[in-house]
Amino acid sequence: MGLKIYLDGKLVEKADAVVSVFDHGLLYGDGVFEGIRSYNGLVFKLKEHLDRLYESAHTLMIEIPLSKDAMEKAVLETLKANKLTDAYIRLVVTRGVGDLGLDPRKCHKATIFIIADKIALYPKEFYEKGLTLVTVPTVRNHPEALNPQLKTLNYLNNILAKIEATNAGVNEAILLNAQGHVTECTGENIFYVRGKKLATPPPYVGILKGITRDAVMALAGSLNLEVVEEVFTRHDLYTADEVFLTGTAAEIVPVVKIDNRPIGNGKPGQKTLALIKEFRKITARDGVRYEI
Repeated sequence: MGLKIYLDGKLVEKADAVVSVFDHGLLYGDGVFEGIRSYNGLVFKLKEHLDRLYESAHTLMIEIPLSKDAMEKAVLETLKANKLTDAYIRLVVTRGVGDLGLDPRKCHKATIFIIADKIALYPKEFYEKGLTLVTVPTVRNHPEALNPQLKTLNYLNNILAKIEATNAGVNEAILLNAQGHVTECTGENIFYVRGKKLATPPPYVGILKGITRDAVMALAGSLNLEVVEEVFTRHDLYTADEVFLTGTAAEIVPVVKIDNRPIGNGKPGQKTLALIKEFRKITARDGVRYEI
């Protein structure tokens, strides 16, 4: 039996999971999405993901035709239908079918689809040996142009940066804002450790407030780390004791080199490894449970 996709209230085969070429999600990237993880039959931070989805849709004035409770049920049904206890869930809401014009009023009902499948964003060796990053020329979207706090289907800013990282032969890209401050990577938030300080950029510099980011900030106290949200530059990363990235798909992944400069001793840091260990503990116990 093949992969089952939730599409507008029905579970359909992967080959039958199609949307119209007139859907504005396809034509204009007009829509919102969430990436969610389940671990051993527990959907991690599902409420927080759904809250962010509905907040993004509200700002874009997309009316989601399901309540949050119904959307949660749809996510769980998709996982059960695919018999997945450990999965990556992609929940997408588009503006819906319209015409070839931009006018969102021509789209009368949002399209919803949910994909539940396996994912391995980085090979296991990267968690053991660390990532190499490069700062790229593409700058992060200005918050007053397309606010990065909205998790929309328009990811061209991130994709252009990812292309530049690939062309440079490294794993990931760091995007600066127009003022030269560090924001985030193409799909992950960024942190650095110096002594007992754990620092990450504040939302207003141009970042997505990551769900894993928030979880790591909550965990930091148990490791005697003081969390600060502060504006910083590449120099602060180059001279940090440790650097790591966070994201739903990536979880927590160490960084060992940035712009050809080794970070710390050039190996995954002890505090980063300790945070990974603590994060795995909470994913094993926290979440919305479902049975296959």
